[in-house]
Amino acid sequence: MTAPTPPHDLAHELEVASRLAREAGALLLHHRAVGFDVEHKTSHEDPVTAADREASALIVAGLTGAFPGDGLLSEEETDSAARLSRQRVWIIDPIDGTSEFIKGTADYCVSIGLAVGDDAVLGVVYAPTTDELFTGIVGQGVWKNGRKVERAPRENGWRVAVSDTEFGRELNRHDLPGMLPSGSIALKLARLSADEADVTFTMSPRSEWDIAAGDALLRAAGGTLRRRDGGEVSYNQPSPHLEQGLIAGMPGAVDWLEGELSRRRLPTAHLGLTASAPAWNSLSSEDQQALGGHPGVSIRHAGNEVLALLVVNPETRTVERAEGDAFHLERLTRDVVRAAGPLSTVSAKLNP
Repeated sequence: MTAPTPPHDLAHELEVASRLAREAGALLLHHRAVGFDVEHKTSHEDPVTAADREASALIVAGLTGAFPGDGLLSEEETDSAARLSRQRVWIIDPIDGTSEFIKGTADYCVSIGLAVGDDAVLGVVYAPTTDELFTGIVGQGVWKNGRKVERAPRENGWRVAVSDTEFGRELNRHDLPGMLPSGSIALKLARLSADEADVTFTMSPRSEWDIAAGDALLRAAGGTLRRRDGGEVSYNQPSPHLEQGLIAGMPGAVDWLEGELSRRRLPTAHLGLTASAPAWNSLSSEDQQALGGHPGVSIRHAGNEVLALLVVNPETRTVERAEGDAFHLERLTRDVVRAAGPLSTVSAKLNP
């Protein structure tokens, strides 16, 4: 991974991003007060509103005006390959937790991150309803509402922030200790950086805009974020969608949680599986031979057991194989659709 820009060079960037996050937050509160319509992008679990789009436009315009030489990646804007040639790229989610925003809860935020090279180095996360502003620069520290965060020593009894969706669907069946369900992943990571939780993980993949700001905040606090198989996360990639679930938190807590997830066999998805990935070894030798080099192989697995397999032609979006446990296949299909768009009719072979 490339070395980040020295922290003292980013004071102006932090001030601009913080101001824009607050302005976008005020816009979101206005939309809540007057009402808004809800649309859906890939499924009913992937909503979008005019508030998302207007907040994105506000942030993008402000960053473009302040830093015209930087690249931009926002969930609600048309992506452009031009960003790939930029050394600095702003990665934006105008509302992380749109479902929670729509429901009227406080568990959503504005997320603005800055990547230099492929590293997230600056993060701003703002929760409008509770007026909580988390800011941080890698190598310099984290602030909450202007006050620098100091972490208290903690060696056990870890607080595990988990997705409320994943908790409601399956994590509630497990006895993993310390689970605290909530919505926005960006806000989870911000709270980890502010010593309000210790560790988090996801079963489903996320996108760069979901995590860039939170990752920078967490690293600024001395924590770490990586893929569930231990691989690093790099930013400003040609595809901004990560291919698998994540684990993040403070070093001791992450080590503990990785052991618990392995022991309890809690699954994760891996999209676009290739022979170089550790999860490839979960496939049978016959499937490894048959699927080697295929660009559309995705699995949901626990350890070395494949729970669901989906093989899709990436050009036609035709499903070539769909098999496994019905519950896990449904979750895997949802992840594939959210990352790359709708599929043609799935003809599934389900295990009993």
